[in-house]
Amino acid sequence: MTTLTILVTGGSSASGIAVTRALGAAGHRVLTVGSDDVRIKAAAAEAGHAATPLVCDLASLESVGDLAATVHDLGIESIDGVIHLVGGWRGAKGIEDQRDEDWEAMERSAVTTLRNVSRVFYNQLEASPHGRLAMVSSTTATAPTAAAASYAAAKAAAEAWTLAVADGFSRAQSASKNAPTEQHSAAVILVVKALVNAAMRESQPERRFPGFTDVEELAAAVVGLFEQSAATLNGQRILLAT
Repeated sequence: MTTLTILVTGGSSASGIAVTRALGAAGHRVLTVGSDDVRIKAAAAEAGHAATPLVCDLASLESVGDLAATVHDLGIESIDGVIHLVGGWRGAKGIEDQRDEDWEAMERSAVTTLRNVSRVFYNQLEASPHGRLAMVSSTTATAPTAAAASYAAAKAAAEAWTLAVADGFSRAQSASKNAPTEQHSAAVILVVKALVNAAMRESQPERRFPGFTDVEELAAAVVGLFEQSAATLNGQRILLAT
């Protein structure tokens, strides 16, 4: 098995812990990133498998550049995967009361962080024999409601950006007509209705969470991305909602 170096952003979340744990259990080296030093260290310890906690404001391009420098200082020459789990939720009653503050927060968390991370690490992912960029989106992006207009629009924008990265990978790896490179990098969208974890189930035993995706199921899907061919995966929107 090839040991890869994978960056998990949004690593302090329940999904970040689950994904970090699963990737570590699969034998990969995981760098888990959060905005708060105490929280990300606790999350890395909970995930185990010697995950490396790193702190970064992903909404700042300069900060993400510093993150790349920190990774290099750790003796890591390149990143093979970025699993982007930075999220958030903002809703309202309808169109008229969609607040600017909510839109700005969603744009920052769902779009700006993804743009920054993918731009800074793009060349490394494109060059890796197993390069993967994956983001988690929502079914709301293709079936938006008035109440979730800002959230849905931000997720749709993030999906469009990811598909553009997929196109970049495809073009770069078929650039030479005489000797095209086999597709080895892929950008993928993992789609859920919402995520649920064990703590949520335990705190609300009466609730069935219909259509929700367990964070462990998401984690297994992420590990599987590195076991499937890039040509099959690149540009795909994979539905995990049940």
